[in-house]
Amino acid sequence: MIKMRETATGSQEAPPPNISVVRSFSLMVFGALVGLVIAGYALFTAKGTTTLFVPADDVALVNQQPIVRTDYFALLQASYQVDFQHASVEQRHAVLEDMIREELFVQRGKELDVAETDPDVRTAMVNAVEQMAAADVVTRQPEEGVLRTFYREHQDRYSEEGVIALHDLIFPAADVAAQAAAALSGGSPAAAVLTRFHGRDSGKVDGEEFYFAAKLHLGDALFDVAKTLPNSGVSTPTQQPDGIHVLYVVKNTLPRARDFNAVEAAVLNDYRNEQIKRTITQYRTFLAKRAAVQIAEDVR
Repeated sequence: MIKMRETATGSQEAPPPNISVVRSFSLMVFGALVGLVIAGYALFTAKGTTTLFVPADDVALVNQQPIVRTDYFALLQASYQVDFQHASVEQRHAVLEDMIREELFVQRGKELDVAETDPDVRTAMVNAVEQMAAADVVTRQPEEGVLRTFYREHQDRYSEEGVIALHDLIFPAADVAAQAAAALSGGSPAAAVLTRFHGRDSGKVDGEEFYFAAKLHLGDALFDVAKTLPNSGVSTPTQQPDGIHVLYVVKNTLPRARDFNAVEAAVLNDYRNEQIKRTITQYRTFLAKRAAVQIAEDVR
């Protein structure tokens, strides 16, 4: 309860305020103001919030999205073949304006959800995600032992192509084809055997051909027989839809493996490509597990 004091005129008035109370209240108000100032500074300078200045690593902010200084320098060099110190003011402004325009359009594209409707944008986004997923594979240098193992497992990729020259002779019956094969094995010329046993040359292989070409012309079944035969080798009669075939190989140069050191760059490239495919497949599986994918019954 506040005690009133009597004045000289006989009236009463409240006593003067306690000085310690006034000081405490003033300090409390001052502390609150300081706290608000600090909080405001932290709010407007924190990462991800609106700021009144451009960070040192950037050359501009567009709706708080940074235009990175290193990207700016790189584009300036690519556009005018000059560095920042030697570029004119007009060149600097032109590059910066292009980057700001691009950022504004990208942000507007996000607002309009262009990726949902534009196939080129969707393709670019897919490619970008695939490149991000494969970035570790591209930048990592595998050990030589890993590459040599891959080289051995895919030896056919790194071999010189085989070359083969042969006659593909066709006869009307199995017994006749067997006699013709025996005559060829005995050294009779192919032309004489054809005349004697009334056969014909299919003409599918003309002179020396690489293995891949001979396989294309003969078909898998006959080529698998031919590639195992030595020079002057004769196959057993092989039934085919158009008759009984006897293969007479004039020359067979087998594929020869190339030295690892000579093909190391190709091995590295092939190894990385396979690793990228595997990584992207795993990444797709991971994303699919997180997503709710529903498929219409008529296309399941």
